[in-house]
Amino acid sequence: MRFRHPDGSTVHLAYCTNVHPAETLDGVLAQLRDHCEPVRKRLGRDRLGIGLWLARDAARALAADPAAVRSLRGELDRRGLEVVTLNGFPYQGFGAEEVKYRVYKPDWADPERLGHTTELARLLVQLLPDDITEGTISTLPLAWRTDHPAPRAAAALDALRTLGHRLDALADLTGRSVRVGLEPEPGCVVETTRDAIAPLTAVGHERIGICVDTCHLATSFEDPGPALDALTAAGVPVVKAQLSAALHAEHPHLPEVREALAAFDEPRFLHQTRTATAAGLRGTDDLGPAVSGAALPDGAPWRAHFHVPLHAAPAPPLTSTLGVLTASLGRLVGGPRPLTRHLEVETYTWQALPPELRPRVRAQLTDGIAAELTLARDLLTDLGLKELP
Repeated sequence: MRFRHPDGSTVHLAYCTNVHPAETLDGVLAQLRDHCEPVRKRLGRDRLGIGLWLARDAARALAADPAAVRSLRGELDRRGLEVVTLNGFPYQGFGAEEVKYRVYKPDWADPERLGHTTELARLLVQLLPDDITEGTISTLPLAWRTDHPAPRAAAALDALRTLGHRLDALADLTGRSVRVGLEPEPGCVVETTRDAIAPLTAVGHERIGICVDTCHLATSFEDPGPALDALTAAGVPVVKAQLSAALHAEHPHLPEVREALAAFDEPRFLHQTRTATAAGLRGTDDLGPAVSGAALPDGAPWRAHFHVPLHAAPAPPLTSTLGVLTASLGRLVGGPRPLTRHLEVETYTWQALPPELRPRVRAQLTDGIAAELTLARDLLTDLGLKELP
């Protein structure tokens, strides 16, 4: 979906396909047929943007076969789909029964991460629509915090510098620019937008910036205004933004609240949980340790890294952080010039919701994704953006 910003530029809205667990090229093609095109039709649009997730095996298959890339591009066109952004954070196994800490491997100190991201950039320039000259990729925020000693930290920054040079060369060769954004996430070396400033300043490359995920921003209790202002002041570009909402518990000391939170404690993904105290953030790596004991103080609200559907906040006594998303969007694209032009709805946890909330058939998932995109579209038009055909 495309929107005209009041400054005349085009803002893109997509939904991320990491909600559909395909690891192979055949699986990606099936996603387009079974999920992406039905969402487009449900919205009644001629064109729908998707934030494509290409796992390692799918990316390698495409990189080894130029004809397969042309076929994928043709399939996108045929189904009324377009790609301007890729999700390069998960490397493989994102649809496994247990993902947890594995999603942070390989990290940016591992040559595999640089190689994979370079491959994605080279593929993206071939998948961009004919009238678009800039693509974006979101990526791991360096590493999980417990496995990043100084030599690995230095290697990670060197890898990002190398990536910057490769992106420059790609732009010179193709006339198309790809930018890559570190995506701050609770528990990682770069947990907050503030944490991103020093490493990205050290890298010092205009094609390497930040991807702001509004669920992660909320989970870390960051105020969108000051956070985005600090990035602007530091000269750190917002490459893309992921529109998502976290799980919020206003009164975590109450037994009924703990019980409601426990229903979201599931085995596939990490749900880092945080609370703001006078001494700073306190947190756990997952929701289970928070709800089962005294790992966190419970005199103030808790937020958990669980991407809840944008249009459907959990039932009381829980809610979502949709307000943080709305405030973030106002700062990102509501000003005289957008801070970013690539927006991506990223609710990958539909099948991790409590059983009674999960879509049971494909049509229910289609309806849910379409409803999220409709909400995002309405927020954008409320900010003065005009939806384009």
